Amino acid sequence: MNTITTTDFQFPNQKSVYRGKVREVYNINDELLVMIATDRLSAFDVVMPKGIPYKGQILNQIATRFMQLTEDIVPNWLIATPDPNVAVGHLCEPFKVEMVIRGYLAGHAAREYAAGKRTLCGVTLAEGLKENDKLPEPIITPTTKADNGSHDEDISREAILSNGIVTEEDYLVLEKYTRALYQRGTEIAASRGLILVDTKYEFGKTKDGKIFLIDEIHTPDSSRYFYADGYQERQEKGEEQKQLSKEFVRRWLIENGFQGKEGQVIPNMTDEYIGTVSERYIELFENIIGDKFVKADISDIHNRIENNVLQFLNK
Repeated sequence: MNTITTTDFQFPNQKSVYRGKVREVYNINDELLVMIATDRLSAFDVVMPKGIPYKGQILNQIATRFMQLTEDIVPNWLIATPDPNVAVGHLCEPFKVEMVIRGYLAGHAAREYAAGKRTLCGVTLAEGLKENDKLPEPIITPTTKADNGSHDEDISREAILSNGIVTEEDYLVLEKYTRALYQRGTEIAASRGLILVDTKYEFGKTKDGKIFLIDEIHTPDSSRYFYADGYQERQEKGEEQKQLSKEFVRRWLIENGFQGKEGQVIPNMTDEYIGTVSERYIELFENIIGDKFVKADISDIHNRIENNVLQFLNK
């Protein structure tokens, strides 16, 4: 299967490369960032051994669309998308926290709640909640931004401020932007027959001190979606919700004895299983965006990306 899981480009005026779990970010002259969405799959903060065809294109194109649909309420880093897998934007210094916002008790929050915790990132949760219940109002549950290979950790607003990770003035802006983006994302999801359950946002500062939304937004890697149709009935019957997110991969890993814990071995993903994951990502794209997914030519994906980025930079 032709995928892009690692890159080693040398672009003009390139200063450095940062390799995240899924994206590789090239610093051009301390002014631009060239962000390449690879086909790597990360779950429980661990990168899986094999890539997923078209995943990088899907994530990049969803993030691009949502950047465009939210730029009137929150400024973002994006300048151009010269290739289906590539976004180019302003160089920003990232804040060392990820802003997670949850409208429902799902995923990590549900697992913590089931383990008996009633406080998550300094936010108190009511008794008597069931998995996937709607919360009285959306809650912000930040995580630390871990170095590559490490796990993101839950952190409270109080700890962020007392440890000086973010100034109070900046943090208030991050909270305001997070709530505004989640509200817009919720409205767009509802228009597609979906529920935006939870999501995460990352922010950075430009050289002149402006706070920009960076990285990805409202993708199936950074967000969890439920189908709205039948949500209430499924909750009342105690049934699992129909999801549009990476949760199906996490569930498969858990069933196969892997949660990213020490000593656990990543189960083998057959080509057949990887094909089904690729199909699910395409389904996610078409439901979230509301358009048919157009597969890019992946016969020589490395050269395609390199040529498109060079053409853009040479302009």
